[in-house]
Amino acid sequence: MDLNRTLLEIGGSPVTLLHLLLAAGLLALLLLIAAVVLSWRAQANRAAESISAQRRAADLEYRIAELSGALKSLVDQAQGSQIQLVSTLDERLTDQAERTGQSLKQLHERLAVIDAAQKNIAALSGEMLSLKDILSNKQARGAYGQARMEAIIRDGLPSQAYAFQGALSNNTRPDCLVSLPDSDIKLVIDAKFPLEAFNALKAARGETGLRNAEARLRGDVLKHVKDIAEKYLLPGETHETAIMFVPSESVYAELYETFEDVIQKAHRARVIIASPNVLMLLVQTLQAIFRDARMREQAGLIKVEVTKLLDDVGRLRERVGDLQKHFGAAAVDLEKLGVSADKVTRRGLRIESLDLQEEMEATRPKLVERG
Repeated sequence: MDLNRTLLEIGGSPVTLLHLLLAAGLLALLLLIAAVVLSWRAQANRAAESISAQRRAADLEYRIAELSGALKSLVDQAQGSQIQLVSTLDERLTDQAERTGQSLKQLHERLAVIDAAQKNIAALSGEMLSLKDILSNKQARGAYGQARMEAIIRDGLPSQAYAFQGALSNNTRPDCLVSLPDSDIKLVIDAKFPLEAFNALKAARGETGLRNAEARLRGDVLKHVKDIAEKYLLPGETHETAIMFVPSESVYAELYETFEDVIQKAHRARVIIASPNVLMLLVQTLQAIFRDARMREQAGLIKVEVTKLLDDVGRLRERVGDLQKHFGAAAVDLEKLGVSADKVTRRGLRIESLDLQEEMEATRPKLVERG
């Protein structure tokens, strides 16, 4: 093959096959060098990327470790918080259970109180119905008034100071006779309850109905006053004034507020109308009278006892004087006994001295003879 053969001309210069081959080889060499450079750069980039990746992996591992520690700490904290929460919930549940138990206990107690109150209300309703039945019956109403009067008397006076349904000399029997102290006079108390006329007055409508009801109440009360004055005011046996007991404060207040003429007529008839409160005041006054009478009686007994005590003291003084006389005589006798004892003692001493002299005189001649 002819390498120097001209294949073409460029700018007047011939281009041979050799030239083309050299150019192709140079080009291939340049391409190879470029490929090597690109490959080296690619490897360098991959190495840099690998190092960067390793660094990122190490950083990621470090961050994962930190995150793991943080998560572990968070888990531990969460477990501690859970334990504390469970404990707190248990305490609160226990406390709430105790409070609930106490509330239920208090609720049961209150229900029991309410139940008892309802029973009391039911019993009171029954008593009110019974009282209504009693007040609707005239005879039962009288017994009710007498029972209230007797309760007040029993609570305030000693049992020996009163008698219920006691008989008088005219064979009448008032509801109560009170024996006054230091006297045979009796105080009469009689219970009356003009409830029908009072209810008619409260139910009256119109001027005519009101006048008729007032007239009825006035007539009933004055009839009771007349009966008490005629039956129970006995000279020398009962007190000059009798008590008409009205067992209702409302009836009593109506009489004193509206029927002053009835009150005045009762006073002139020597009958005092008394409500439960007025009767209590009267009983308290009687208590003071009985107390004063007992004090006077006790004072008399004390005076008698003091007189007897003074007599005993006088006798005691006489006996003490007699005893002093006896002690004086005994002292004189003792003094005389002392004198006699002294004389006996002196005589004994003399006798003893005489015996010694006799012995000395008896022994003296013998000594002379021996000498």
